[in-house]
Amino acid sequence: MVAQLNTLLRAAHEHVCPVPPVAGAVSAVRRRAAALLAEWHVCPEIVEDSLLVVSELVTNAIVHARPPAELRLSWVRGDHPATLRVEVTDAGPDPAVGATRAGIDPDEHGRGEAIVHALATRHGIRVSPGRVTRWAELIAA
Repeated sequence: MVAQLNTLLRAAHEHVCPVPPVAGAVSAVRRRAAALLAEWHVCPEIVEDSLLVVSELVTNAIVHARPPAELRLSWVRGDHPATLRVEVTDAGPDPAVGATRAGIDPDEHGRGEAIVHALATRHGIRVSPGRVTRWAELIAA
């Protein structure tokens, strides 16, 4: 049992990255995520999809939520299929954003959730006092 646990721990990686509420943060966070996925030797078949999920969840946190926000990436390889978990936690919806949504072009915004749902094997939202976490898991074939 101890040997199995040690093997699983050696095959798990996790990283937490703050998401600054500024222009350019999405591309900076995406670049950091890409570097981590390469360092962790994440399966190439899920890298591009996972970077798109990172971009969509981080964009959502910056555009629609209050700061602070953070990205958490977890990569687990073991006896089961390898799984990359992407989580973005923020301080919850920004009430001021709801008032300005009327002027937003639907061709430019509003597809992020559908993209995450299409790419992720599993996805969801966890809500706790003062925090909202949107997460997605991508499983390597």
